[in-house]
Amino acid sequence: MRGVVFDGTRTEVVDDLEIRDPGPGEVLVAVAAAGLCHSDLSVIDGTIPFPVPVVLGHEGAGVVEAVGRGVGHVRPGDHVALSTLANCGTCPQCDRGRPTMCRRAIGRPGRPFSRGGRELFQFAANSAFAERTVVRAVQAVKIPADLPLTSAALIGCGVLTGVGAVLNRAKVDRGDSVVVIGTGGVGLNVLQGARLAGALTVVAVDSNPAKEAVARRFGATHFLTSTDGVRDVLPDGADHAFECVGRTELIRQAIDLLDRHGQAVLLGVPAADAEASFTVSSMYLDKSILGCRYGSSRPQRDIALYADLYRSGGLLLDELVTATYPVEDFTKAAADARRGRVARGVLVF
Repeated sequence: MRGVVFDGTRTEVVDDLEIRDPGPGEVLVAVAAAGLCHSDLSVIDGTIPFPVPVVLGHEGAGVVEAVGRGVGHVRPGDHVALSTLANCGTCPQCDRGRPTMCRRAIGRPGRPFSRGGRELFQFAANSAFAERTVVRAVQAVKIPADLPLTSAALIGCGVLTGVGAVLNRAKVDRGDSVVVIGTGGVGLNVLQGARLAGALTVVAVDSNPAKEAVARRFGATHFLTSTDGVRDVLPDGADHAFECVGRTELIRQAIDLLDRHGQAVLLGVPAADAEASFTVSSMYLDKSILGCRYGSSRPQRDIALYADLYRSGGLLLDELVTATYPVEDFTKAAADARRGRVARGVLVF
């Protein structure tokens, strides 16, 4: 079985992976497509610490091959989008509708893969860069069979994170003003989340001017190559500022751009020990800094909702897929992602 493995030093596409059968409450999925997210690259460059060797990938879709005992919501042959949220479903946080806060879903990587008799870790409870993966049943969300799997793959991370941050965490309202710093895969989904929420002024900021056309297509009403011009568009500041890059100086800029009662929402992932600063006195006009894990999403609800929005023309998915690559071309896909050449590159099996 093919897959992308990182051993702590190098990344390699291998063809001798093995995977165990699904156990109780688990689903075996034949992965058809998987988006290459910067979080995968962040494992490779050390920004996100993770045990190795590990099978990478966490944004995928495919077809159910087998289910374990007790699984009833999907069956073999169903098309599914995969989430990274292996929440338990029974703890107080899950019971309150906050599965992203489930303590059993954080920091407990499994090892369903093996290679040459050695177990390999599963990244983000998912490992979509493999021909097959085993996930908890709650992570497999049934989607309509007519939804292209190359597009459906992106729902499980970029769309859940970006659109969810707008609708679930920030709760952007009609007529609000929004600034989005960084228009990669997550930033584009923040833009279309703002559009879906009815935001009136949506300012996209990206140092690459070539991204203006796609940013406007996803919902930006203005495009700037730095935050310097935001006050020309929003003299009083923004109701919401989303940092989607993961750089501490941009976090500070997002905070400084807020209007009274504004919210800065942090989506980019800096180094684990990174620290950001702000002027404390600037916060006393009811401003907020919000962390946001995985779009504060409820995947079984939200993935189905986003699939319906796509089918009705309200949510853009096909437009996110800039290029597809056979899994053997992972190195090229990663290089294109690092250089900002793609909104999302998708690996196909």
